[in-house]
Amino acid sequence: MSDTTQEQSTPRPTWRVMLRSAATSSYLTSFLAIVVALLIGAILIGAADAQVQQTAAYLFAQPSDFFGAVGHAVGGAYSSLFQGAVVNVSTANNAADVIAPITKTIAYSVPLIFAGLALGIGFRAGMFNIGAQGQIILGAVLCGYVGFSWHLPIVIHVIVCLIGAFVGGALWGFIPGILKAKTGANEVIVTIMLNSIAVFLLGWLLTLQAFRKPTSNAPISPTMDPSAQFPHFFGTPIDLGFVLAILAAVGVWWLMERSTLGFRIRAVGENPDAARTAGMNVSMTYVWVMILSGGLAGLAATSQLLSSASQQLNANIASTFGFDAITVALLGRSKPVGTVLAGLLFGGLRAGGYLMQSVTGTPIDIILVVQSVIVLLIAAPPLVRALFRLPDPERRRRATSRAHARSTREEVTA
Repeated sequence: MSDTTQEQSTPRPTWRVMLRSAATSSYLTSFLAIVVALLIGAILIGAADAQVQQTAAYLFAQPSDFFGAVGHAVGGAYSSLFQGAVVNVSTANNAADVIAPITKTIAYSVPLIFAGLALGIGFRAGMFNIGAQGQIILGAVLCGYVGFSWHLPIVIHVIVCLIGAFVGGALWGFIPGILKAKTGANEVIVTIMLNSIAVFLLGWLLTLQAFRKPTSNAPISPTMDPSAQFPHFFGTPIDLGFVLAILAAVGVWWLMERSTLGFRIRAVGENPDAARTAGMNVSMTYVWVMILSGGLAGLAATSQLLSSASQQLNANIASTFGFDAITVALLGRSKPVGTVLAGLLFGGLRAGGYLMQSVTGTPIDIILVVQSVIVLLIAAPPLVRALFRLPDPERRRRATSRAHARSTREEVTA
């Protein structure tokens, strides 16, 4: 058969096939989850606005006033959110002011990207590691101590601080990993306990002379040495941390898609019994997953200590990055590219939320509601498909399985 005949006999995908493929894509589900969350946020913004509440009293008499007030409240809030997260075109005096919001978004996204990558590795191994909060704290402890107590040359100091952050998080991740491998302990329970232990451990350390700032009564550490701080680019909030986060994403992609360890991680995540039957050491895979996950989470602390964010150990050094990273990893489908984009999205929500609150008076808690709704919808894809009447991607597979089982029964009966 000639090449031309083969090309003619090969069925080409039609527009219906491509449309179905797009409709069943997980990326579309994630996008629609964000859309629904923003719509719910718009309802809450309108409900919280005083002008909307006033015009609602005579809604049926003059509905145009009500809908105009809703449009003004929602449009103003989301416009401020955009200008605080992407570009400022209304009050900017120069080019630097125009791009200042996107630089803040990038800076805010760095710890979320690190922690999201950390949790994504665990999710793909079938492990629900929710201990990133504690792992960030332990990474901050080692990174901070090296940063303010050791006096090293500038490049070496930054490298040693990064190593300290990774080692601190890795050690805190090793504990639930080895417990699961040796005793079968549930990593969810263990990491929850370790989060609490890390918080109280940090509080105790900040009372010690070795960690406490001599001239302050507050529980904070000395400031990081200038030699341990990240360099900033072009006078913006973007520093070396963002470059390292992107490199970490590339490294995680290579690990998961091109390395032997990544293959074992994916195999264990898909079916640990089959992986064990194939000769893989499932227990040690769990340990390595938690070490790598903890180390990456520990690196999230560097954006607080080695940049202009804090530069001091304090009780709130981890903020809520460890818990927000769960949302980032879920929204990014535990893939490096998706995690980076999700980290930028949530960094933008955080950066723009402050401007939205200050300009329009909209409560910043609405941003937390938007994030929570995204988590809910990402965790329940059938709900999103039901809302938008999208086809079920597993429907054909289930139908094929039922048909195969039916034919098998008929053959056995015959």
